[in-house]
Amino acid sequence: MSYNAKIGPSILSSDLSCLGSECARMMECGADYLHLDVMDGHFVPNITFGHPTVECLRKSVGQDPFFDMHMMVSRPEQWVKPMAAAGANQYTFHIEATTNPGNLIKEIKESGMKVGLAIKPGTTVEELAPWANQIDMALVMTVEPGFGGQKFMEDMMPKVSWLRSQFPSLDIEVDGGVGPDTIHRCAEAGANMIVSGSAVVGSADPRSVIALLRTVVAEAIQKRSLDR
Repeated sequence: MSYNAKIGPSILSSDLSCLGSECARMMECGADYLHLDVMDGHFVPNITFGHPTVECLRKSVGQDPFFDMHMMVSRPEQWVKPMAAAGANQYTFHIEATTNPGNLIKEIKESGMKVGLAIKPGTTVEELAPWANQIDMALVMTVEPGFGGQKFMEDMMPKVSWLRSQFPSLDIEVDGGVGPDTIHRCAEAGANMIVSGSAVVGSADPRSVIALLRTVVAEAIQKRSLDR
């Protein structure tokens, strides 16, 4: 098993008027990476920001923070090169948004980014499976993408468990309604990359929330390796 616990605050939950300092604050509080939600108003009914914002953030926070771009866009092919140029580290696209995942995976890798592949709650994990050996990370959405503050969908956990059993070393990310109340279920199912929005960013003490989430996941990983 070559995966470990990583916590990525969702910066969309932060004060967007001071995004650069909010990103820096999250990193100082112990975040392993930053999760950036790009929405185009087509694939999801909300609009956030694009590559110009990412480029400014990269200049603001320096080269160290790992930017995981969650591309909730209807034409993910269109933004690979602009996001790579802007300083993105990982390009996570939705399988529902493309007819040619294989070609897109190749394009992302050629642009120097890692590849994430995401599925909405209504998409079966079997649709992601054929690509699992070509990607760096699978993202199982635990809410409908497009809006923050939704309730965690526990019935997505079998997807995570199945992925973990089939692809033991794959990075598996969960996103949506994840915080101290729901982290145990995610960790037990086998998720190791945890996106948390309001539970971390909106907390009076983000450092301790990040530490708690990481500890729960790390303990679950350790238990899994002992049980094998």
